Amino acid sequence: MIVVLKHDPNRAQLDSLKAWLQEKGITIHESIGHSNTILGLVGDTSKLDIDLIAALDIVEAVKRVQEPYKNANRKFHPEDTVIDLGCTTIGGDELTIMAGPCSVETEEQVVAIAKAVKASGATMLRGGAFKPRTSPYSFQGLGERGLEILKVARQETGLPIVTELMDLSQLPLFKDVDVIQIGARNMQNFDLLKAVGHQDRPVMIKRGMSATYEEWLMSAEYVMSGGNENVILCERGIRTFESYTRNTLDLAAIPVMQRLTHLPIIIDPSHATGKSWLVEPLAMGAVATGCAGLQIEVHNDPAHALCDGPQSLRPEDFDPLAKKLLALHAAMKGLEG
Repeated sequence: MIVVLKHDPNRAQLDSLKAWLQEKGITIHESIGHSNTILGLVGDTSKLDIDLIAALDIVEAVKRVQEPYKNANRKFHPEDTVIDLGCTTIGGDELTIMAGPCSVETEEQVVAIAKAVKASGATMLRGGAFKPRTSPYSFQGLGERGLEILKVARQETGLPIVTELMDLSQLPLFKDVDVIQIGARNMQNFDLLKAVGHQDRPVMIKRGMSATYEEWLMSAEYVMSGGNENVILCERGIRTFESYTRNTLDLAAIPVMQRLTHLPIIIDPSHATGKSWLVEPLAMGAVATGCAGLQIEVHNDPAHALCDGPQSLRPEDFDPLAKKLLALHAAMKGLEG
């Protein structure tokens, strides 16, 4: 249920309403917008008298929310969420570009790539320390050593790092990670989602390979219900009947999710296609469609990469692409203005 308040509501009446709702066991999420303040009510609202609440002087309207996701729902939070990482933001007017290798291999490699992508306009460093692989015989990542290498690269460049958490046992190692990534395979690992919901780090949830929009949002709801409202959604391609590309990138997810939720939407064109030559057109399409940012794989030697080399760009190819993406984003913002 949402309660839309009139402009500049009487503070005493508002405090009285909140106290009454809390006595009923209702959790209140207050969203202050440009023109209205909205109270999002979570809990058993079926016993609340809508007419009684609507009759209050400070109330503009009362509406029941049918969708099972509440905290992630734009009806609860009309304004876009902007996640502040100190040196950069995710959401809002800026285009976030997360770039780096699929897998951390050596300190020299990661630091060199981090410096290169930053010079090209990237605002975050992505890299896998723990790697979920289809084959148990494939490279599984450097683990804790990989996290330490990412931190060295952050110290050298100032770029915040985003890396994937695969298991609850790894959580203590992620205390100094800027953004915790939940991979597509773990999108419905509910115990893991509950755990990161109690962290003070932003969480990026990649869409499962066969997940619907509502299932994706319910995964975000698991995190947000634990108190962590800094959630990012990442579309990385879904599984369809088409086998030419690794996955099928769903660009429709951008406007759909922008309608359904206030959370920022990131697009990963690298995993979506599995082919480096398709990264540029799909990244450009994602920016034109209005995404909040992109996650792009960059490797100094893709032919010898230990993981996902065919979908990785070289730094010299990423550079002109990043400039095109930033120019297109600026042009799109100019058209909106």
